Amino acid sequence: MPIDADDPRLTSPFEAAATRYDDVPFLRAGSSGIPLPRISLGLWQNFGSARPLDTQREILRHAFDRGIVHIDLANNYGPPYGAAESTFGTVLDSDLRRYRDELFLSTKAGYDMWPGPYGDGGSRKYLMRSLEQSLGRMRTDHVDVFYSHRVDPDTPIEETVHALADIVRSGKALYAGISNYPADLTRRAWELLAAEGVRLFIHQPRYSLFDRTPEAELFPTLRELAVGSAVFSPLAQGLLTAKYLDGTVPADSRAADSRFLDASALTDDYLERIRGIEGVAREAGLSIPQLAVAWVLRDPVVTTAIIGASRTSQIDDAVSASSTPLPDDVVAALEPFAAGVGERIA
Repeated sequence: MPIDADDPRLTSPFEAAATRYDDVPFLRAGSSGIPLPRISLGLWQNFGSARPLDTQREILRHAFDRGIVHIDLANNYGPPYGAAESTFGTVLDSDLRRYRDELFLSTKAGYDMWPGPYGDGGSRKYLMRSLEQSLGRMRTDHVDVFYSHRVDPDTPIEETVHALADIVRSGKALYAGISNYPADLTRRAWELLAAEGVRLFIHQPRYSLFDRTPEAELFPTLRELAVGSAVFSPLAQGLLTAKYLDGTVPADSRAADSRFLDASALTDDYLERIRGIEGVAREAGLSIPQLAVAWVLRDPVVTTAIIGASRTSQIDDAVSASSTPLPDDVVAALEPFAAGVGERIA
C-alpha cells in the first residue's frame, strides 16, 4: 500500500550533494543521445513493503548523491507486486521531485502482475494498462524508458513492438527497451521499431562472471545495431560476494531466501570458483563485488550495470568499481573461474 507523502518520517528536506556528478562515469547508450551512469540502481529485491522505509529512502538518496541517476523498476518488483514502484513514488514526492529531470527512470511489464489472462505477457492491453498503473504508483506522468520484460510466445512480436512504439509516441515513455530477448528477436524488434520511426534504445540482459550467455550472440548484435545494454545480476544474485566463502549460508543472505537464490547453488564447484575469484580480487586490491562489477563494465557494449543495494556501503563499492579499469592480466586471471563464453553456470 502506498505510504502517504505526509508521513512524519518523510518531513525533512533533501538537498542533493553538489558533488553528485564527480564520481560515476557516464557512457552513451548505443547511438542514442542519452548517456547513462555506468552504475544504475535496481529496486528488484530490496524495496518491498516489508523493508523499512527509512532504509529505502536512505539508499535512494545516497545513490543520487553519488551520481546514480538511473533507477530501474518493474511493475511486479516488491514484494508484494507493485511495492517497489509505490515506495519509489513516495520518495520521489518527499525528496527527489525537484530533481526529476536529472533522473532517468525505467519500468517494465511482461511477467505476471494481476489475475486472469490480461495480467501477464506481451499483449497491447497488458503493456498499456500496466504502464498506466506503474505511473500511478511511481507518481510521475512518464518514465524515461519502458521495457517489454520478456518474450511472450503467445503474442506476436509485432503486437508487442507496436504497443511499445505507441507508448513512446504518447509521451508516457521517452524510449523503448526490451529485456531477456534472444539475439534473433532483438534484431526483429529493432527492425519493427525502426519501421515505425522509433529507436530500440536499450536491452536488459542478465550478465556476470557466472553467466556469459550474451557474449555469444546478443552482444555482437547490440554492437551491430548500436543498441545500449543495461545488464542485471552482475553479482549473480549474490554469489559473487564473500558471503559464502566458507560454504555456509548466512541467515540474512539471498541464499537463505529461496525466492532469489537456491542454497543448492553453493556446490563444491562454486566454492572452488569463488575462492579463486577472491584470490584474484585480493591481488588486485578489490573486493569480490568490486571486481565482478568492474569485469562486466570492461566492454563498452555494456552501458551500465544494475546493482541492488540493501545498505549504502554497497553503493559506494559499486561507484568505486565503475571507474576501475581492469588490466588484461587481471581479466585473464579470472578466466579459469568464470563461465565460458556463451555459458551460464549460475
